[in-house]
Amino acid sequence: MLSFALGFLVSLLVTLLIVRYAHLHEKFSVDSDLAGVQKFHARPVPRIGGAGILVGLVVAAVQLHFTYPAVSGGILGIVACGLPAFASGLVEDLTKKVSPLARLICTMAAAALAYFLLDIAVTRISVPPLDFLLSYAAISCVVTVLAVAALANAINIIDGFNGLASMVAFMMFASLAYVAFQVHDAVVLSASFIMMGAVLGFFIWNFPAGLIFLGDGGAYFIGFMLGELAILLVMRNRDVSAWYPVLLFMYPIFETCFSIYRKKFVRGMSPGIPDGVHLHMLVYKRLMRWAVGARTARELTRRNSLTSPYLWLLCLVAVIPATLFWRHTLHLFCFVVVFALTYVWLYVSIVRFRSPKWLVVRKHQRRI
Repeated sequence: MLSFALGFLVSLLVTLLIVRYAHLHEKFSVDSDLAGVQKFHARPVPRIGGAGILVGLVVAAVQLHFTYPAVSGGILGIVACGLPAFASGLVEDLTKKVSPLARLICTMAAAALAYFLLDIAVTRISVPPLDFLLSYAAISCVVTVLAVAALANAINIIDGFNGLASMVAFMMFASLAYVAFQVHDAVVLSASFIMMGAVLGFFIWNFPAGLIFLGDGGAYFIGFMLGELAILLVMRNRDVSAWYPVLLFMYPIFETCFSIYRKKFVRGMSPGIPDGVHLHMLVYKRLMRWAVGARTARELTRRNSLTSPYLWLLCLVAVIPATLFWRHTLHLFCFVVVFALTYVWLYVSIVRFRSPKWLVVRKHQRRI
């Protein structure tokens, strides 16, 4: 718990300093684009919140060295491998000149470093014929690199509203910590606890007021840490089903896959082109009806923040059963199907203006 508290406090203070002195670095770090298709904030906001999370993680991991040097070294090794992913996102946050492909390649390089330097690899997926193929180092390396990079990119995709990606990540790290505790995996347990604290330190300034954004650096780094810790947990503990992380990360994974399908096959456009019809954007536009037409910063910020809890609840449809049934492959597979059906039903309902009435937040009329 000391590691959790230290990660939280350091992240909280570093993020506060970034927000407090935003005027000193606003030329580089502030997101001033208020009109983009995926922009829903009402005023310029710093977008380097990932820096506070990284600093909180490093400080808490270093503190562990005095009591648990092996655990500290394991965590810092993963962090070191993840620096290319963080750096590519941070440079984009500061310059707006790093392409999505370049960030993806840097994240793949980070996963490759963890594979070759720390031996963190996907070695099984609980499907016997495919598990045999993963016994070949080349195939295992490719699958590992693609899986980690895809998850990091998926976390970045869902980072669209105040508190959305950070709370989703917090819940996922909490699940990893629980399962790691059950199987006595000290590195994954400690790293997950520290990341929970660091993410929470950022979350306080991000939700609901939106004083700072996670940024590409923070989103890619969080996705990298989630992917590496999940792979490490499954690789070192045979009791943990390989479908546990699949279900745990189902929300960002399915969001990404569904978006690729929707753009490529339904709309006939490149999957790399941003659009405004991701599920979280539809929730913002069509379920938050009480604020439709509002233009004040207060109303827009409130509407932004009230969007995130819808997606937190959707994410829990995957996170809770993954945490409960982390041993049982069949149960996990069934819940993967349940989540996919729930997501598609919700998306189609909102698109066709057939959302259940209890989901819609309307503006209350004042009685005279």
